[in-house]
Amino acid sequence: MVTTTHKWTTRDLDVMPDDDGWKRLEIIDGELYVTRAPHINHQGAGGNIHFELEAWSRRTKLGKPFQTPGVIFTPTDAVIPDVVWVSQARLNNCIDDAGHFTAAPELVVEILSPGDRNHQRDQEFKLKLYSRHAVQEYWIVNWQLKTIAVYRHQDGMLQLVGTLIESDSLTSPLLPGFNAAIGPLFQ
Repeated sequence: MVTTTHKWTTRDLDVMPDDDGWKRLEIIDGELYVTRAPHINHQGAGGNIHFELEAWSRRTKLGKPFQTPGVIFTPTDAVIPDVVWVSQARLNNCIDDAGHFTAAPELVVEILSPGDRNHQRDQEFKLKLYSRHAVQEYWIVNWQLKTIAVYRHQDGMLQLVGTLIESDSLTSPLLPGFNAAIGPLFQ
């Protein structure tokens, strides 16, 4: 996180150089977060989750998953989740000309990177951000512990409904008939 009295906006990101392509720039409540490319196991878990969501989506034709899309909620809230899933109905109405989401996908998946600041960003700041913008379900994936914390939007906010371990299966009322064994997601 880069802390200043300046509120960062998406306009600031538009003029920042992308020196090496290895940095992810996100803004949450006007604060700039700069992170490096994630660990290969982080990317593997994200790819496996995307694969399961893609296979289910192709069967049901209810929506589509995307990896690392830009999600611009407001000029001071722009993030790059690891995976999202969006329904066909919402997909047709929430993409800008640059191909960024301008409304909340129904499902957001963040995969934790090591470090207290990274955990705080995903487990606190992004949890509040996604709650505020009515994301219906939020999965926080810990590839090191091989767990998935599942949050669902209830009573106006995202609330933890359970933490799944390797021997569990991942299902969701948002995704009828979706079922993925947790263990293989981390292979």
